[in-house]
Amino acid sequence: MVNLKSSGSASVDPKPQYGHLSEIDPEFAPLREATDAQFAQLWEMPMDEFKTAWLTTPPALPPNCPVPGKHIEIVDQKAPVRDGTQIGIRIYRPTKPQSGAALYLKAHGGGWVVGSHEVEEAENRFVAGMGNVIVGAGIQVSVAINDCFDVLKWCKSNASSLGINPERIVVGGGSAGGNIAAVLAQMVRDEKVSGVVGQVLNIPVTCHPKHFPADKYEYGSYQQNKDASVIDAPKMDWFWDQYLPDATAEHYASPLLAKDLSGLAPALVQVAGLDPLRDEGLAYAEALRAAGVSVTVKTYQGLPHGFYMFPQLKATDAYLSTVVDFIKSCVGASSKI
Repeated sequence: MVNLKSSGSASVDPKPQYGHLSEIDPEFAPLREATDAQFAQLWEMPMDEFKTAWLTTPPALPPNCPVPGKHIEIVDQKAPVRDGTQIGIRIYRPTKPQSGAALYLKAHGGGWVVGSHEVEEAENRFVAGMGNVIVGAGIQVSVAINDCFDVLKWCKSNASSLGINPERIVVGGGSAGGNIAAVLAQMVRDEKVSGVVGQVLNIPVTCHPKHFPADKYEYGSYQQNKDASVIDAPKMDWFWDQYLPDATAEHYASPLLAKDLSGLAPALVQVAGLDPLRDEGLAYAEALRAAGVSVTVKTYQGLPHGFYMFPQLKATDAYLSTVVDFIKSCVGASSKI
């Protein structure tokens, strides 16, 4: 069983600026009770079973999702990282790939410590279906960002064998993967690595709650949505404790804390209204805009963290289409599916 801290009082007064976004979506309302029961059971498991469940639970896919062997191909392989080991990556490509396709370098969600490439399987397949290659990088505790940065450089060095254009790269991810993608966009600028032309930040983690600059940005969602479905505030605190136990104010862990956000690639920021992370995603979008970065923001009122796991929701279609359309705008790819 995972030991979680108390979340404290839920009262938020006055109501946050974005508080209306927590009003539950009518489509999700009838799913909430069963969803909460399922996730409560998951968090009651012993740690080894808890991690296994995140790895083995099959993804829920919409009926129009591209099919391996028909629309796309999926291949697992290894990529070297700086500590001398090799991590598993998954490559998604169309069955008839375009020459010099763009690369969507994807870090999966799972709080930096759980999950797998299948966490956002539908997104991976839909983007591959538009003629892009997708690489899902494996994530290891405490070195996640270094691993993903090394995989990015490996992809550029092996562009010919991968069939990609190394100057048409979009980085992306959801939740903790969105955190990784935001940091990657900063790192490539800082290290003068070319080729990243966009960043997809889905329901992203952008700042450790201990260091959030609440004097500059709205930050009511962590309390307002402290008991939300899927991920609540105590669970998010637990994930942070696993990834950054010293809770340092490091901008390569909390990208919102970066002193300079200028010169970053155009960004898509998608946030869920009923998510503790809602306001930090909106704050990062605001900070990017203030630094002169082109930002597209999409909000989904009344939906919890990871709502795209429910393919029956209309918002899931909008969420996936928004990712595809944004990547298309960055790399000029045309959809094949």
